[in-house]
Amino acid sequence: KAMAASSVITVDLSSLKDSARDQLHLLPVAIESDGSAKVEQYFSPAVRHRDGELQVSYRGRALQGRDLPVPPGYVGLILKEDHKPCLEEEDRNVSVKSSFSSVTYWNLGSPPTEDDGVVMAMGWTQIAEALHAPVEEQ
Repeated sequence: KAMAASSVITVDLSSLKDSARDQLHLLPVAIESDGSAKVEQYFSPAVRHRDGELQVSYRGRALQGRDLPVPPGYVGLILKEDHKPCLEEEDRNVSVKSSFSSVTYWNLGSPPTEDDGVVMAMGWTQIAEALHAPVEEQ
C-alpha cells in the first residue's frame, strides 16, 4: 500500500525586514523566463493614466489595467528558493526576496472589471474571515 508523500515548505520570515519593496505587474502574456526584468526601465515609464484607468502598450498590443491593493492586514510576498530539492518529497526552504502592497493588473483589450478572477481573489480574505469568525449563539 503506497502512502502519499508530503513535504514541508518553510518560509524564512526574518528575511522580510531586509527585503525590497517591489512594484508588481500581472500581465496577460506568457513569458518563458523565471528571472528578473528591468520593469522600471522598460515598462513603468510608458504607463499612461487616463480617466482613472491605466494604459500601456506591450509589443504593440494595448493593455488596460488598474492597481489592486493587497487586502488590509496582509502583505504580498515574492519568495525565492536558493536550493531546489532533488525529490518532490524533500522539505523546502524559501526566503523573502521582496514584498508588495499592490498589484498592477493588466487586461488585453478591455479594462479590468470586478468579475475578473484576480480582482475577485483580492476580496477573498473578507469572505474567509467571515466564514471563520466565531458564531454567536442567540
